[in-house]
Amino acid sequence: MGKVTVEALVEGGKATAGPPIGPALGPTGVNLYQVVQKINELTAKFKGLKVPVKITVNTDDKSFEVEVGVPPTSALILSKLGKEKATGNPGKEVTGDISMKDIIEIAKMKRTQLSAKTLAGAVRTVLGTCTSMGITVEGKDPRDVQKEVLEGKYDDIISEK
Repeated sequence: MGKVTVEALVEGGKATAGPPIGPALGPTGVNLYQVVQKINELTAKFKGLKVPVKITVNTDDKSFEVEVGVPPTSALILSKLGKEKATGNPGKEVTGDISMKDIIEIAKMKRTQLSAKTLAGAVRTVLGTCTSMGITVEGKDPRDVQKEVLEGKYDDIISEK
């Protein structure tokens, strides 16, 4: 039983049989239409974002599995802000302002991929990304918000559920 695995970065809900998927999977004989349809179904909630996907094809029976990753933290943050890119000068220029609710939502999405042991730890990691992108959190420097998270100020809204 032979298996071929292809990893690609596709736009959520807009994968096509063209590059990078088509040329990589074409030689396996798998039905590209079905693969693309499955990828688009699984990535629809990430519309407008680049999403990592892993396609594993069984070359004997032409069956396939699609695993969808979570977009990079920076892409999720920019998506919440409705921006395409961050400032090239963080600390001096502000890209935008994000809500703590959005930070927690992103932390929950990324939790399994982050090394943080708790949701509060994942929130602090996302806040660190905001710092490097020049993004404020409810008008505050993300480093100050990280301290507030450590002090327990947001414990009521950072729940493990």
